[in-house]
Amino acid sequence: MSQPDESTHFGFRNVPLGDKQTLVNDVFHSVAGRYDLMNDLMSGGLHRVWKDLMINALNPPRGDTPFALLDVAGGTGDIAFRAAEASGNGFRATVCDINADMLAVGRQRAAAQHLDDRVSFVEGNAEELAFADRAFDGYTIAFGIRNVPRIDHALREAYRVLRPGGRFLCLEFSTVDVPGLDRLYDLFSFKVIPPLGRAVTGDAESYRYLVESIRKFPKPGAFAEMIEQAGFLRVTWQTFSGGIVALHSGWRL
Repeated sequence: MSQPDESTHFGFRNVPLGDKQTLVNDVFHSVAGRYDLMNDLMSGGLHRVWKDLMINALNPPRGDTPFALLDVAGGTGDIAFRAAEASGNGFRATVCDINADMLAVGRQRAAAQHLDDRVSFVEGNAEELAFADRAFDGYTIAFGIRNVPRIDHALREAYRVLRPGGRFLCLEFSTVDVPGLDRLYDLFSFKVIPPLGRAVTGDAESYRYLVESIRKFPKPGAFAEMIEQAGFLRVTWQTFSGGIVALHSGWRL
């Protein structure tokens, strides 16, 4: 699936592609301090289960074997911390996020959890990673790739920085496939989440965007094709919670 050359859908609006990153940045500057609290409220805590399933799939080594993880768009450190706690002394994670406010939250949390010697934070763009070829054993991105203006660029960069044998894992909202649940999900998404965002963060519009962006993201089969086009092999996906989220996997072989 190719990306548009000049413009892309942003929620239910058409926005010039060059403006999308600015709009995404504004969203996360606004909500950084209470991002994880809102995740708990919006998902009823299920985002924690989905992230644990992602870490189980990553299965980092629990001994002294070196393992380098790149977690992209994970500024608050949630995925990196979970991976560090599930792994051994050889594990190191680099969190790369384009938003300085999210990274500041992550650094504070790393220090509080005494993980700052194992998890580092770097400001950067998923479309142009400032890392060497074949530098990482794993690449994770949770609920972030739909906000990248040029998803195909980010996927190619993921492939580039992974070593042969490295694994790409992407957790992202998907398409609800249970009759009845889809209507309830839409009602909750559009009628409850924006007012909830206003009450907790003072910002309803950012959460309206987050809801709309989910509906614009490619369906699992189409996204899997994009992963394959980036060079990955053994591409698979599985859905959870009636299709609310999907975990995509690919290998650089």
